[in-house]
Amino acid sequence: MYTRLLVLFVAAVTMISCQFSETMVLNEDGTGRMTIGMDVSEMMAFSGEFAKDSTMVKTDTTVAFRDILIEKKDSIAKLPKAEQERLKAMENYNVRVLADPETDLMIMSVFTDFKNVSEANDLMKAFEQGEGLMPSTQDVTSESNNSSESDLIGVRYSYTDGTFTRDSYIKDEEKHRKQIDSLKEAEAFMSGMKYNLKYTFPKRIKSSSIEDATFSLDGKTIEVERTFLAYFKNPDVLDLVVELEE
Repeated sequence: MYTRLLVLFVAAVTMISCQFSETMVLNEDGTGRMTIGMDVSEMMAFSGEFAKDSTMVKTDTTVAFRDILIEKKDSIAKLPKAEQERLKAMENYNVRVLADPETDLMIMSVFTDFKNVSEANDLMKAFEQGEGLMPSTQDVTSESNNSSESDLIGVRYSYTDGTFTRDSYIKDEEKHRKQIDSLKEAEAFMSGMKYNLKYTFPKRIKSSSIEDATFSLDGKTIEVERTFLAYFKNPDVLDLVVELEE
């Protein structure tokens, strides 16, 4: 995913805004919804992607990942066993694509309704697989066979005894270092890319490990923003521990 986005950035030869968002609503009983979204509307407008493809139409579609797995079952059956199992683990995720060629709107999000927040640990992987539903993107199974970037950064979520934790980590240090080196010449073009966290809890927030976070008036929602490049270089910048009031 990151490589394809980078190609569009370099081709534009300008600063284009691309916004990533990670949104969670957590309920009192520990259930909730986690969503990862990507807004590439400005990028689509500048690159003229909609104008290049007259077949694109206004779209607001939500698809269960379970249905994608059924549709692609023959292709998936040819994948390595480990990859099949990883895709199977995503069957409770859902993909939403919102596109409007007239306004150059293009937003994709992947979400899951969880019983325990740890069920969202593979949400980014599902997000990258879900790109196959976006206009002008590769087939979901093709992406599975070429996923060198998709395995670089992982996230672990947990919620226990009133404490929520988001822990980012690098899966492959060597691949991650090589990818960072490959991005050096394009860093100026990526400066407009942001990654935003917005988490809503059932109780007021007592404390947060991120000092420059912002909070809603009722004290239940926290927001944190970093540049995408800063997050990609050092995932720890979005590590977060939130303690709720009793």
